[in-house]
Amino acid sequence: LGPLATARRPVAFDALVQVPRAQGARFLAGGECGDGGFFFQPTLLADFPNEADIMNDEPFGPVAVSRPFDTFEEAIEQANRLPYGLAAFAFTENGRRANLIGDLVESGMVGINTFAISGADTPFGGVKDSGFGSEGGKEGLESYQVVKAIHQA
Repeated sequence: LGPLATARRPVAFDALVQVPRAQGARFLAGGECGDGGFFFQPTLLADFPNEADIMNDEPFGPVAVSRPFDTFEEAIEQANRLPYGLAAFAFTENGRRANLIGDLVESGMVGINTFAISGADTPFGGVKDSGFGSEGGKEGLESYQVVKAIHQA
């Protein structure tokens, strides 16, 4: 992990996690600003309401949330409920379920049983309010191309 982009980001992350803390969230790891620099400890949260900002914003930093679900359908509904879709991650031992997750989750990149979702030869990009189009891979070159069809009789 490295520093956040500016001195404002650790302060913003601290404010972001204070609301779940006040609402009774459990901090399974982290939750504090680092010592010096633009650092915020990697943080894992559990037991907080769906209405908390952390469940409705893209934090772009070292914060992960853990939320239980009762059914597979509920998990997919929760994964797709926001207007964001940069990356999603799921872990399962069930191959059929892994394929369904890949098909049903609305995200530009999906990591199933891995956090490795980016490479120079693969497209990188989101969907919905998390981006339009991709960079990297052959898909990233398409926006630089001018396609022309010429028909002559």
